[in-house]
Amino acid sequence: MTTALASILLALAQATAGAVAPGPPPEYRVGPGDVLEVVVAGRPDLSRLPTVQPTGAIFLPRAGEVVVAGATADEIAARVAPLLVAEDLEAPEVSVRLKEYQSQFVWVYGEVLHPGRKPLREGTRLVDALLDAGGLTAQASGEVVVERQKGTFADGGHSLVVHLGGRDPSPQELEDLSRYLLSGDTVLVSTQHWVTLSGEVSRPGRYPLEDGMTLTRLIESAGGLTPFGNDRIAVDHADGRGEIEVDLRAVRSGKAVDPVLSPGDHVVVKAKLL
Repeated sequence: MTTALASILLALAQATAGAVAPGPPPEYRVGPGDVLEVVVAGRPDLSRLPTVQPTGAIFLPRAGEVVVAGATADEIAARVAPLLVAEDLEAPEVSVRLKEYQSQFVWVYGEVLHPGRKPLREGTRLVDALLDAGGLTAQASGEVVVERQKGTFADGGHSLVVHLGGRDPSPQELEDLSRYLLSGDTVLVSTQHWVTLSGEVSRPGRYPLEDGMTLTRLIESAGGLTPFGNDRIAVDHADGRGEIEVDLRAVRSGKAVDPVLSPGDHVVVKAKLL
């Protein structure tokens, strides 16, 4: 991605503020480690902030031990209320909400400022996970791959590839960034690789290496050769293969292979000999 880090973060902020997620958020089902806020209307003596134990249960006054693992907040409230019925509380009104999310996680790797494990909250979207990881680095390519371990995406696949364009995100980018994540999802932000083109071309400089980019495609991206450009072009491979010479005329006529470029390659177009 050729945009600055600030522009990438701006795109993420726009997605957070204005995008509509595709479909309703998945229901969050509590697990061990989550902290709940259980409120009994008018009875602070029965209200608590219990932590879900490794057994999957919480302990509440009067209700005792209540198994809650795998249940939603509303289901837990409905489960607790009948256990509180007594002479002094004939129709208890119980509300439950998640106070701390500690049982489910996603992983964010690659070109983010703070990679690693991130808590999955109710309604966590892709953009939320990226922001939890501090946003993208300046080396981010703009390609984000989400791998789903549990379940599939709408197309039945286990992978979702998102391409971010930068400062002005498209409606598709905003929709992709707003997709909800599930527990166990892995998010990988890929690194932007570059190749360098110098010599007799219209626009010499450093170019982002696109997937499968060939020598001729790079030269076309740079506006082609100048009138002084030599068709015999030097490609210095950065991966240790050394320098090769490519006859551009032979490539264009189908008599030679159009070499695929690798990260860090340096292409030099020399001047014609007069």
